[in-house]
Amino acid sequence: MGHFMETILPSILLRFELPIESWNTAMALKVIQRLQLLRQTVAHLCPPGELSHTRLLSVPIGEPMCVACLWTSADRCIQRQGCRKLSPPNCGRMSLSTITKDPFYTAGSVSLHKDSVPRFRLSQLHLPTDAEEKAFHDRLVSCSSSRQVLRLLRTVEIMSDTMAAAALHRVADIEQDGTSLKDPKVLEEDTLRALCCQLEQDSGRLTEAGLVSSLLACTRLYVDPWSTLVVRLVSESQERLDRGQMSVGQLCTLGQALLALEGPGCGMLEQLMVQVQRQEPGEWSLVELTAVYRLLQAGVGEEGRYQDLLNAMHAYTVSVTSRMDPPAVSSVLSALVVLNQTQAMPLVISLCKQAVRHIPHFRDEELGLVLGALMHFGHSDHFLVEAMERHVPKMTFTSHPETVTKVMQYFGRRNILSLPVFDAVAESFVYRADEYSTSQVARQIMPFGKLGYLPPNAGEVFRKVEAILHARFSHFQPRTLLNLLHSCILVERFPVNFVSKVFNRYFLQQLQEQGSGVDRIVLAQLTQLYMTVKLECPFYEGPRLLPKYRVKSFLTPGRSLETPVDGHLYNHVKTGLVDLLGARTYFASRVLTPYCYTLDVEIKLDEEGYVLPASQIDDIYKRIAVCIDGHKRFTVNTRQLLGKEAIKQRHLRLLGYEVVQIPYYEFEKLWNKTEVVEYLHKKIFPLSYRLSW
Repeated sequence: MGHFMETILPSILLRFELPIESWNTAMALKVIQRLQLLRQTVAHLCPPGELSHTRLLSVPIGEPMCVACLWTSADRCIQRQGCRKLSPPNCGRMSLSTITKDPFYTAGSVSLHKDSVPRFRLSQLHLPTDAEEKAFHDRLVSCSSSRQVLRLLRTVEIMSDTMAAAALHRVADIEQDGTSLKDPKVLEEDTLRALCCQLEQDSGRLTEAGLVSSLLACTRLYVDPWSTLVVRLVSESQERLDRGQMSVGQLCTLGQALLALEGPGCGMLEQLMVQVQRQEPGEWSLVELTAVYRLLQAGVGEEGRYQDLLNAMHAYTVSVTSRMDPPAVSSVLSALVVLNQTQAMPLVISLCKQAVRHIPHFRDEELGLVLGALMHFGHSDHFLVEAMERHVPKMTFTSHPETVTKVMQYFGRRNILSLPVFDAVAESFVYRADEYSTSQVARQIMPFGKLGYLPPNAGEVFRKVEAILHARFSHFQPRTLLNLLHSCILVERFPVNFVSKVFNRYFLQQLQEQGSGVDRIVLAQLTQLYMTVKLECPFYEGPRLLPKYRVKSFLTPGRSLETPVDGHLYNHVKTGLVDLLGARTYFASRVLTPYCYTLDVEIKLDEEGYVLPASQIDDIYKRIAVCIDGHKRFTVNTRQLLGKEAIKQRHLRLLGYEVVQIPYYEFEKLWNKTEVVEYLHKKIFPLSYRLSW
């Protein structure tokens, strides 16, 4: 060793351009770490024996020196595949480029050098601090392209295995496009290849978190499942799983990777789920709880499997929803939808209450998941509506088009008419509609028709709709187009220029081919569209709708173009009409007209204004259609008649009926028989005196 300090050390210091006076322990260690590389290089240049003085440490003659073994307390080589510095790296089927590495290894840390060719090392002495990891992750999130991620990797000197996995995940976030990568050549980048090769060769020294995260990242990057990299990571994961020391969160990450590789039938998943269930849900952290929900959602919980576990999770989650952040709320709600947990309504309601607090903080995708779940479970909350009314006007011009569309779908599906929301969306639609897909255009306009509301800028909105139809008519799916045009007529916007194309045989054939035949609701929409053109657009001279595509009644089970009369309200009105008219024979109920509409009550009058028996078919001068409008015929939060009820009353008037509306909010104020009779008389016969029977 003295000979080393006196003779070899100065030359080494000179080689590395290090002043002798700055020598310290850390620098000495770095020099020793590189000594093996120097020895191997010189061995090729000098005859054997000339550098015998370089065997500095007590290594038996004839055996190669492994610094990793010498500088750890392990009783054997810690490199499971042998001392890899002694053999060239082999990156298996990924054909990754050869990587020059420093020979000092330990678990959990990767070091990138700033050379032109990426080099890595694992160092126990220079693990990144928490602050360094956080700074790295912050910079990683700010990367908007794979090149930026790779550039960031080349500037980082020390990184943990979890940081390396996070970099792979970020590349996947950027490059994923359905079931492939936007730019598959990104996997051929030297830096990424070097990183993957490092993970492959040192899989046995990765931490559990780094191991399972790296495996999941490989699946997201669509790396060949039979590549040496993936096979080694899976094999190592199996060994760690057998030890039973993984946390619930790590088990869930591994489960996601296994699902991507082999699907729900993977044998390791059963072993994994056994370990997940060793602890009660109450012992999990919130992060672990949401991770298990995501794992079950991804396919492990399909076909009703692990329902007992889910029930226990639901019961516990209700008690902790107040502590959930926006990603957790959206994740759990999304899982409940996919797993169809209709019995978990207490949890849905509790999550909805928590979602109210997070409305301004949800990311676009998260808000879409929350609203989709609330639509699925049929739940609404007036506090949520108020929060949306405050938030939506601020985000319609900047949020993703699908998020704005989901907002309109939610309000439309729940029959909630919110003027701040609808007006804000209408304003943004005029400026942003050109960037929307045809489906998004239709789904944003449909709620206006369904709720029968015209925004202040209705002229601009429907001119934009017309312009889009002219420019992209052939891009619309047939049913999407029909839904859009039908929504327009509900608010008295008549798409005459496009109706002739809809009634065309070719379009109707496409409509049939899109699904299994044409269902009744489609035929009803076609019929009402044709009736609207005939009644309200007399100048239309295009093709007619063939009789075989017309229905006889708009009132059908399930989804219908009419709302059935409220039975309770109808009975009260019927009793009042008997008292008013003197007998039940003077009015008919639930009358199907030749024009497809069903009348709640029909009263017939002769020319002198006398009431005729309901059975009479001759000498009828006037027909009165009494519309008994219950709660379901109005928006839930206002007294705005739904679009399908408004068009029905409009068409009945055009067909010669005198329409009398009996809304629930007026009738419910009547306390006794006398008030009911007086009310009905004023409504039905406002210009005549009432006779007492």
